[in-house]
Amino acid sequence: MPMPTGINLNLSGNQLIIDELSYNMPALEAEHLELIAKLNADQKNAYDTIENAVEAENGGVFFLYGYGGTGKTFLWKTLSAGFRSKGQIVINVASSGIAALLLTGGRTAHSRFAIPIDPADESFCGILPNSNLAALIRRAKLIIWDEAPMVKRNCVETMDRSFRDICRTINPDNIDKPFGGKVVVFGGDFRQVLPVITQGKREDIVNASLNSSYIWDHVTVLKLTINMRLSSVPLDDGISDVEMPEDVLINDVHDPIDSIIASIYPDYLQNLGNPTYYQERAILAPTHEYVNVINDRMME
Repeated sequence: MPMPTGINLNLSGNQLIIDELSYNMPALEAEHLELIAKLNADQKNAYDTIENAVEAENGGVFFLYGYGGTGKTFLWKTLSAGFRSKGQIVINVASSGIAALLLTGGRTAHSRFAIPIDPADESFCGILPNSNLAALIRRAKLIIWDEAPMVKRNCVETMDRSFRDICRTINPDNIDKPFGGKVVVFGGDFRQVLPVITQGKREDIVNASLNSSYIWDHVTVLKLTINMRLSSVPLDDGISDVEMPEDVLINDVHDPIDSIIASIYPDYLQNLGNPTYYQERAILAPTHEYVNVINDRMME
């Protein structure tokens, strides 16, 4: 089969690089122009900071900190479209498969960078210096890691050691730069899911988190404070006023439990023998305590 136009024949043996350069650049350029016009002030500031770091070619580590709905994924999409439209390589990874599906060309970080399942303090990724994956990393202009707070700091430190080793073949000084002089942008919210430590205490979880790593000393934190899902109003430490529709409110303040039961299970005493009636309804409760209260009230 003929080679795709615009692909350097010297790269014909590295399918990883060919795949990353096979995007429709004119279409991405048009998409990028549309996306960048929609960035709010916080997103545009983060975009410009990351773009300047990539163009300076001197590396940089960033953490995009934003609550759910502040547009982190939208910014990832804008950055990816912008650099890929110029024929540059952006590697998108995430800590979970679900989050990776939201990124164009996304993979889990463990899969893409061959990070060990349970890395130790001196672990390296399973990447050979002369492999196609190592060549892809050396060519990459930007690496985005979404939902980074979910993983243990050892995973990020393992990636750092491996990148330094891989990129020192370009410049020996890269051995002393975080991630070998690559621009790496982490993203997430430390108030959501943190690393899972089996039978771990609070201090164990904190010690395993990304911001307890030596990498954090090199991180520039960028913040998103405007929640795009809540009428674009600024957040005050993650808190915003939300107006609830009247039809979803329980107005009986004297006995709200009975009001909920009456709303979800009308005439339930007359439907005790009808299994379909109960299959079609459910009351969601925030704690086991409320589950027991509702169950006891209905059993009465």
